[in-house]
This record gives sequence, C-alpha cells and structure tokens, in this order.
Amino acid sequence: MIRDWMREAFVTLRLIRRPEMTVRVMDHHPGAKDLAPGVLVVVEGGGKQKWACFQCPGRCGNRFQLSLNQSQRPRWIVEYDWLGRPTISPSIHQKDSCHAHFWIKAGDIKWCLDSGHKAATENV
Repeated sequence: MIRDWMREAFVTLRLIRRPEMTVRVMDHHPGAKDLAPGVLVVVEGGGKQKWACFQCPGRCGNRFQLSLNQSQRPRWIVEYDWLGRPTISPSIHQKDSCHAHFWIKAGDIKWCLDSGHKAATENV
C-alpha cells in the first residue's frame, strides 16, 4: 500500500521515528494471522468503526478487542493519520493477566506508571 511505502520512506530518511503500532482496516474480525505484533486492526462496516483489535504490546501477547460503538460502554475512539499511525483514547488497562496499562498515541506506546507489565523491548 502507498501509505506503508511512504511511512517506510520517511523512516528511512529519518524524517519520522518508526511507529510501534500501525493501523490496518478490515471489514471483518481479524484471525490470529492478521494480528501481528505492532498492528492495530480497525474493523469497519457500514461506514462505521466497530472494533479495534491488537496484541498486547507487553510480553503476554494477549488479544485486545476494544469496542468502538459509541452507544456502548466501555468504548474507545480510534483515530489515525495519513501514515497509518493510530491514536486510541482513553487508555487501555488490562486488569487481568499482565496488568498492562498504556496509551497509544500517534503509533507509539506510552506506558502508565501503574502498569504491571513492561514493554517487550525494555530490559528488565
């Protein structure tokens, strides 16, 4: 896709940092092979965003499925720029399993201080 090529060109030219997460839009729920690390899948149908699906950016690799339905709670909002770098609000807080708590902003993972799980790339 042209967006991916442009993003990689900007990274290679050091005009932007490589994002930790990029967006992919699908019209159906992703299978396990569609959820590669660092890929946020937005499920759309009928012109509306329905779900945001991705692997936990921590070491556990759990699958997140966040509702984007604005008439339900809890709910999240996903926006992404022309280079496919997503922003999600509010924060994501995994209260089971690894206790990860983080924000996704412009494709980067911002860990909260109360997160019980460190990023996979950090040294422990």
